[in-house]
Amino acid sequence: MKRRNLLLSGLASSAVAGFPGLALAQATVIKFGQSAAMSGPNVEQSRDVRAGIVAAFEAASKADGGRGPRFELITLDDAGSPERCVQNVSTLLASNVTALIGLTSATGAEASMSAIDVSQMPLLGTASGTMGLRGDKVVSAYHVRAGYDLEFKRMVAYAKERALLRVGLVYAQDTSALNLAAMTGALSNAGIAPREAIAVEQTPASFQSAAGRLLAANLDCVLFVAGAAPVTAIIDLMMVGKYRGLYYASSMSGQDLIDKLAAKQQSAILSVVVPRPSALGLAVVSRCQQDLAALGTDVKLSVNTLEGYISGRIAVEAARSALKVSAISKRSMKDALSTLRADLGGYTVQFSPGSTQGSKYVDLVAIDRYGRMVG
Repeated sequence: MKRRNLLLSGLASSAVAGFPGLALAQATVIKFGQSAAMSGPNVEQSRDVRAGIVAAFEAASKADGGRGPRFELITLDDAGSPERCVQNVSTLLASNVTALIGLTSATGAEASMSAIDVSQMPLLGTASGTMGLRGDKVVSAYHVRAGYDLEFKRMVAYAKERALLRVGLVYAQDTSALNLAAMTGALSNAGIAPREAIAVEQTPASFQSAAGRLLAANLDCVLFVAGAAPVTAIIDLMMVGKYRGLYYASSMSGQDLIDKLAAKQQSAILSVVVPRPSALGLAVVSRCQQDLAALGTDVKLSVNTLEGYISGRIAVEAARSALKVSAISKRSMKDALSTLRADLGGYTVQFSPGSTQGSKYVDLVAIDRYGRMVG
């Protein structure tokens, strides 16, 4: 039952046993579509993002005694494949969903944007800061988290403020040109030229080579723009080499890096684009914790679940706003999002005509040896 609840949320039966006429009085069901890696190497991140969305939808469906609209999430598994993500998006665009939400493949989302724009269906809360979805010509993607450009500016400014000017940059070999330009541009604007800029492949030999070059460069800090696996592997090798500088990682590394570092009792500085999960004094965090617990699953509160939860809450706010004006539709959802401002309690998302970047929230936190966010 728990697995079914996570895979298909918010369904209402079509009739009440013994009282078939009551089916006509049932609440409006608003469907959202998602393509996510529910299998494959990135399953934990996708599972957490999805659980956050479901938690928000379930809580909203039960509000007012269940007399309001019900929210349903349809998730198609893309196993982390951009090609399968594109196929899933095509399927969802042809279905009866009102909007897309929480895509976890940034490359797949980018490749789908032309079809999404043509369909006039809004894409909300892609779980990535990729710059390919934030250009002036991208009109249907609404973002509830900061882009990598804002993250990189914050990371570089932090290093410069502390006179950490001997910088090394490590990025994944498949990093897009726009994402790489955001990082190198942030460094250039701060007057910092990296002593080493290394593209790494997902191989031990590549990690070993990168660690050797970084150790030889006598750096103050290393900036990582990559997933958790290469970051942790290179940090391990540099620790063996007795590196004494600092490690900085973008949100691209996510909760997976936090968990991996905690298991190794290793510290680092991490960029986060949502409030800390430990900040239970913030309404958005405490509500997320409560709504996750109500699902009855073992999914824990994390930066990933919180990001998904925020996307779900914004979807709910936009749908309720749209229903005040007309029947729910792709067009009415997009119109509602375009002027939406929502304060979730410690985290505000605001869109305006011509601006689909709803949040500029970026925080740098130290991950201590126990996986706690401090500083």
